[in-house]
Amino acid sequence: MSHQPAPHEAEPDTPNLDFQGTTPYEDYVQASVLTHLQHPLSDDPGEMVFLVTTQVMELWFTVIVHEWHTAAQALREDDLPTALAALKRSTYELESLNASWKPLAHLTPGQFNSYRSALGEGSGFQSAMYRRMEFLLGEKSASMLVPHRGAPRVHAELEKALTEPSLYDEVLGYLARQGFAVPDSVLDRDPTRRYEPDTAVERVWQEIYSGPDDTAAARLGEALTEVAELVWRWRNDHLVATRRAMGAKAGTGGSAGVAWLEKRAAKNVFPELWTARSHV
Repeated sequence: MSHQPAPHEAEPDTPNLDFQGTTPYEDYVQASVLTHLQHPLSDDPGEMVFLVTTQVMELWFTVIVHEWHTAAQALREDDLPTALAALKRSTYELESLNASWKPLAHLTPGQFNSYRSALGEGSGFQSAMYRRMEFLLGEKSASMLVPHRGAPRVHAELEKALTEPSLYDEVLGYLARQGFAVPDSVLDRDPTRRYEPDTAVERVWQEIYSGPDDTAAARLGEALTEVAELVWRWRNDHLVATRRAMGAKAGTGGSAGVAWLEKRAAKNVFPELWTARSHV
């Protein structure tokens, strides 16, 4: 007669199910915190999708900022392999971030209007973590700290990010130390100001791209180009999703809506990486 396990007996391949307190998974991931952060303000079922998708985007912003900080620090120490690894990881994360638009990309105006009032004056441009991403890309603007004056910790983090060199500043510093003719006016520029294209920097990238594809500088250029392209796709996906959901109406939070996004989408980050290609 075969032995029938008692109800309390586990099968031989069953994982440990008995823990004192919370599970190790919960302790590490904090899943119960994440899954209880959603508090919809309307009765429309679509608001939950909008809210969770936005929160997921915030998490991707956080990890991308972490990667770009890692890359910037590595470049400051002339550690190119670590910088390239971080930039490569960030491209996978940017692809996932961009895919986050999928649940929102086909909203009709009626669907969006069903819960748009719940946003009040809330708008994506108020995201502090996204602003830190933009600052790392060289898109500095002191005025973008103003919305965060009421949150001292967030304001202090943004103020620090404003005054620190951007990722691109660290790239150009690295290239200068490798013997490329990056002008002092670029190396010593005010890091709190938005980065503006420079013809001498364009010539540096022209020189790099006119040489072999396997040099350290060329590999860095291609890693940055991949990042820049995915940032451009993010901005365009945002533009298209907004245009589809609300047309040319003014955005929430007093923003110009589509007009603001069109202006952002028209700009390339790491600009000389793109213009130099016309001269190779």
